[in-house]
Amino acid sequence: MPAAAKKPRVKGISIYRPFIFGSVAKPIDPAARPPNINADHTHQWTIYVKPCPPHPDLSYFVKKISFKLHETYTNSLRVVEAPPFEVTETGWGEFEVQIKIHFVPEANEKPQTIWHHLKLHPYGPDAERQRERKEPVVSECYEE
Repeated sequence: MPAAAKKPRVKGISIYRPFIFGSVAKPIDPAARPPNINADHTHQWTIYVKPCPPHPDLSYFVKKISFKLHETYTNSLRVVEAPPFEVTETGWGEFEVQIKIHFVPEANEKPQTIWHHLKLHPYGPDAERQRERKEPVVSECYEE
């Protein structure tokens, strides 16, 4: 059977699909530390790509998302093929994460690469109080 003909992109037309990418990190409580976590790791974090409200799902236009973590992580390239598009890990340092969004074949779009700085520690005028309250550190960006 011959391969399906690839549809050309339509000039002059843009389609926007809003989404949020970011991370949330929280310190690991020494009193409740799970035994399987590396002794040097101080935080648990999750990096994600999620839909903007009120849109419930990204999977109608996203085939998979790859997250390229720091090379010190085992299996540093994590590929997520279904929602929720997220990776949870533990660690001790901040670094840049490469996020590559692969679209469904019907979209006829090349993968989009974005970068996100994984933040573990609060910054700004309220940083000390955030640390005392042990609040999660959330860092998010809106993209289309």
